[in-house]
This record gives sequence, structure tokens and C-alpha cells, in this order.
Amino acid sequence: MSLPDDYLDYPLRRYGMDHDRYAWSMLPQRPPVRWPQGARLALWVIPALEWFPLNMKGLPFKPPGAMQTAYPDFRHYTLRDYGNRVGIFRIMQALEKHAIPASVAINAAVAQRYPSLIQSCLQRGWEIIANGMDMDHIHHGGLAEADERQWITHSLDVLQRISGQRIRGWLSPAKSESHHTLDLLKEAGLDYVCDWVNDDMPYAMHTRAGELMAMPHPIDMDDHTILVQNHHTEDDFRDQLIDQFDGLYRESSSDNGRVMAISLHPWVIGQPYRIRALEEALTHIMSHPGVWAATGNDILDAWKTSAAQASSAT
Repeated sequence: MSLPDDYLDYPLRRYGMDHDRYAWSMLPQRPPVRWPQGARLALWVIPALEWFPLNMKGLPFKPPGAMQTAYPDFRHYTLRDYGNRVGIFRIMQALEKHAIPASVAINAAVAQRYPSLIQSCLQRGWEIIANGMDMDHIHHGGLAEADERQWITHSLDVLQRISGQRIRGWLSPAKSESHHTLDLLKEAGLDYVCDWVNDDMPYAMHTRAGELMAMPHPIDMDDHTILVQNHHTEDDFRDQLIDQFDGLYRESSSDNGRVMAISLHPWVIGQPYRIRALEEALTHIMSHPGVWAATGNDILDAWKTSAAQASSAT
């Protein structure tokens, strides 16, 4: 059977980018960003508190960390649950040593099942980021817009009711989106999204409801990617965090800041034999002058202030 004549037609095909979600720009050519108190690097730590249902459908795909064996897969289910019961508290202790606040990405299902865990995060001054309903509700192109809107609304309602915070940030389960996700997030009142991994700094994205900021949330500075998917050692993980920091620190100055984001999964790095790697990396990072440990809200507000000042000066 031959393909239809219009199979390769694409209305946005043109020279340059094939979408209009953001303006093209090269990082070295953008106005410099100045962080508070003359800091040169903003450290952003994002643990994820996830719930993987035991009877996952895995549609349209299984997210990283999904159940793997025949139902009931207690082996993988209980390992993921270890992160919410035990591992997260080791991360909390590691961050407390250096007075580092976190932006914790939370599934709505976790907030419903472990409300005391949310209180533990709030007691430490952590920001709450919405991480969808659970790890089996994947946003994708085949999802009806009305259903996706309901998922987003439900996630925000649960997290805001239990935490008492206004939720400003969003991380999609498995970083997966539909063509409407960004529009729906902005319409729901969110300020930033963590799904796009194409920059080291915040940048503005266009939606039908106005501007939504993309925050740098890389998938390679991620304990699951490095330790589980790439099968690197704990010392490798530590060294890669240090190398990432050293590179960004060299590029930065008090007049031109950078962001270093670290994505953590408590069931991975929260193991007793692994937490040392995170502790050693944080000790190296925080021993340098001009490091500002901040939440996503703090970084975004400071970026907007710097951008407004740069704009008014021109």
C-alpha cells in the first residue's frame, strides 16, 4: 500500500526551528544574568517523590523505574517505595549539612498516601513541584486534551491542598508531553516547566495563555541516568557532579551567573552505600565562594529581576 500524497507535508517545515514555542537564541549572546549577593552559580537540587502503581498499564510507554516483572512485581515496587520511606531522609540530611533547600517534585498520589512526608519537606523550607498524578499517568500526543487538563488540575489541587503552597513548577512524569501540555500548564496558573533539556539557563516559552518559563533540569545530571541506566559507579556519579560544577563555575562570574541542577531519586541515591557520593559532591560544590543554593522559585524570580534590569538599561 502506497503512502498518501500528503504524508510528508508539514505546515511548520521551514528554515530554522520547526516550532514556535520559543525564540532562537545562543546562550553566549544573551544578556548576562546576575544572581543575588553577587553569586556566580545557582545550585538547584530536585529530588523526586514518585509512586509507581503495582498494576501499571505502562501506556503509551513504561517510564524509567516502572515495574518490570509479572504482576505482582513486589521486588521493584518495594524498592521504589524504599525511597519514600527511607531514602528521602538521607537526602534531607545531606542537604541540611550545607543549608541547601530543595525543590521536590511530587506525584499527587504520594501526597495522598504520605501526607506526613509532605510535612517533612515543608518543615525544611522545600518548594513543592507538581510531578503529575503518578508514574503511570503519562502525558503524550494521543491523550485527549480534556483528559490531560483534568490530570493537571487534579495534581495541582491535591498538592496545594495538602502542602498549603501555591505550586509554581511542573515536571511531567518521564518528562513526556503532548502538544497541548505547555498551554494547559500555563492556563492552570503554573510559572515554569522542567521537561525541556535544551539549555543551561531559564528561557521563555510561548503558550496560548502567555509566557511559561522553561527551567534547566538535565537528564544527564541525574542519579537514575548515571547509576541505573549507565551502570556507572558511585564514585563516577560524584566525579560527574563535580565536573559539571567545575565547568559551569569556570564559565560563570558575579556578572554572568549560571544554574547547576541536580535531579535525585531517593530510591537510587538514598541507599546507604550511595549517599556518600552525593555528600562528597555537595561538600566540593559548597566549598566554593559565590554558590547560591536556591529553590526553583527563587532562581526564576531572580532571573526575571535580572532580565528586567537588563532590559531597562538598554
